[in-house]
Amino acid sequence: MAAADKVDPIHQFQIHPIIPLHIGGYDVSFTNSSLFMVVTIVLASAFLYMSTASRALIPGRLQSVSEMAYEFVGNMLRDAAGKQGMQFFPLVFSLFMFVLVANLIGLFPYFFTVTSHIIVTFTLAILVIGTVLVYGFAKHGFGFLKLFVPHGVPGYLLPLVVAIEIISFVSRPVSLSVRLFANMLAGHITLKVFSGFVVSLSAFGAVGIAGSVLPLAMAVALSALELLVAFLQAYVFAVLTCMYLNDALHPSH
Repeated sequence: MAAADKVDPIHQFQIHPIIPLHIGGYDVSFTNSSLFMVVTIVLASAFLYMSTASRALIPGRLQSVSEMAYEFVGNMLRDAAGKQGMQFFPLVFSLFMFVLVANLIGLFPYFFTVTSHIIVTFTLAILVIGTVLVYGFAKHGFGFLKLFVPHGVPGYLLPLVVAIEIISFVSRPVSLSVRLFANMLAGHITLKVFSGFVVSLSAFGAVGIAGSVLPLAMAVALSALELLVAFLQAYVFAVLTCMYLNDALHPSH
């Protein structure tokens, strides 16, 4: 079984309870997924705290990275939602750092990638859409519903267009969560498959070792690609969050 697990591409996504716990018939155990979510938060918080604690006028390397991340998310939010959007900066920055650090942690062997589970990414997406709905109705009342009525649409097409806009809005948490989940899942499975080829071919002696050079090269290339995807998916999640928050701020635009 142990040997099979080494080349099983699905084994890395299995959730195992660390501290079994049941309350009211519900399983609320502390799992490996829970552990790595805690690790993600601790590492991101520790990095931001340690890199900015000195608040040097001439920043060092770590402080420069933190300031770059701050400015990157700030500029993204201002470009998408204007200056008013900066009130959501803590939310967007926290989501960006959580997704980025979780993606990077998942690149290490034997570590767990929490963003490869759709329940995690869907929860983050629901948080974003829930914020849009709560703020939109709290700020604009029923005027928020203008979001579903584009300007310049002829009256006879309005029911169809409104229905399409509502379906598009409802599908946002699905598309937002599936995009992140699918990219992380597919990348890790592909990397595991090519790594499995290397292990399997190496068992056939010198000929097998020679034949494992190509899948080994592919595994190295995929590792570099996964590093790029880790940053890219955190950026995509954050920028789409900014665009959705803009709808809450300016529903009539």
